[in-house]
Amino acid sequence: MLLDSDTQLNQNSYYEASVQRPALLPGVQASLTADVVVVGAGFAGLSAATELARKGYQVVVLEADRVCSGASGRNGGQVLAGYASGQEPFEQQLGRDKARLAWDMSMASVQLVDERVREFGIDCDWVRGYVHVADSPRKARALQQEMATLRRDYGFMTDVATGTDVQRHIHSQRYCASAYEATSGHLHPLKYGLGLAAAARSMGVKIFERSAVLRLERGAKLVAHTAQGSVQAQFGVLAGNCTLPEYGPRVAPDIAARIMPVGTYIIGTAPLDAALCQRLLPGNPAVCDNNFVLDYFRFSGDHRMLFGGRVSYTTRTPANLQAVMAQRMGNIFPQLHDASIDFCWGGFVDISMNRAPDFGRLGDNLYYLQGFSGHGVALTGLAGQVVAQAVAGQAERFDVFASLRHREFPGGELLRTPSLVLGTLYHRLRDVL
Repeated sequence: MLLDSDTQLNQNSYYEASVQRPALLPGVQASLTADVVVVGAGFAGLSAATELARKGYQVVVLEADRVCSGASGRNGGQVLAGYASGQEPFEQQLGRDKARLAWDMSMASVQLVDERVREFGIDCDWVRGYVHVADSPRKARALQQEMATLRRDYGFMTDVATGTDVQRHIHSQRYCASAYEATSGHLHPLKYGLGLAAAARSMGVKIFERSAVLRLERGAKLVAHTAQGSVQAQFGVLAGNCTLPEYGPRVAPDIAARIMPVGTYIIGTAPLDAALCQRLLPGNPAVCDNNFVLDYFRFSGDHRMLFGGRVSYTTRTPANLQAVMAQRMGNIFPQLHDASIDFCWGGFVDISMNRAPDFGRLGDNLYYLQGFSGHGVALTGLAGQVVAQAVAGQAERFDVFASLRHREFPGGELLRTPSLVLGTLYHRLRDVL
């Protein structure tokens, strides 16, 4: 089905079509009090709320739209070990010991997904297995070097293949190198997010949908104002891309310039033959290449190819999106060249300048979590866990991330998008050379 508007694109998500959401939760209608107010009911906010509730805090979550209606419920579903930035920012800024701690926390973040799926009985098609691929000799060398460095410095084991041996991991002639690892994996993100929300509510967390924060008063007590009510709390956690104007009022403009919204898009085929899926991706891993403007893909639990890629740094949907995406999928898997496309949707991820997570404090009692840069399915769980520990006075793990220095995107509000577009064009050229 072809899409003629951004509104239709946003509504045509496979994830939304494949779940039955619970009834809309009521919005805030009065002045409430809590120990902690969390802004955003995505993975990070729900994770923070759950961990805070475990520690005995009274938690209120304010969501501008619906639970996981943003990036948390629209992404590629890839649960990734490591950081989009790689280890370099941690090593260069914090030293080897803190970099190792950051790496270990990343590994634990994937395990945390596994633990929560089992603890809360979340049926979300969780599967282990991930393949990194390279489509040129230069990219193959970079992939091999990266995997060798991770093995030497962090003990991260991968099964690296080149040439025809790549077919063990992925049945495609496009790639000349691959690396399989069994830590990462993939899941149905919206099912996972709705499961987290149900778990949080069962622990006493109050979640309010359609309750955008219009204004945030800071001080010894925080007051989050919505259209029809407010929440006063001792602590606050900003976990909903609420620093971006594209997502609503800017409740924290002092950190907004460190984040850029980047559009990414996915198509979903009609259900395919299970045997064909097994031939194309033996073992059913998720896959991503190592280009700057990357392709990422996997099979869903009902055997659809979910193929993601393309990016937009202008917040505008690319032209001929579905046709271009289908062509890219067919170039990788000729067997899918004529596959019917049932879904095409998109959304925005929040990237930082160096692609490292940006966690920190605004004053003594307001925390923020942003800059997941495409690695948010796993890292948001870790973010919620470490921010809950920080609220409770145990900030060692949180401060690993808070110690990272982050730069603002250049150009201010008017010029930062054109500047980023020009930079992306340069990297796209390098990808094809």
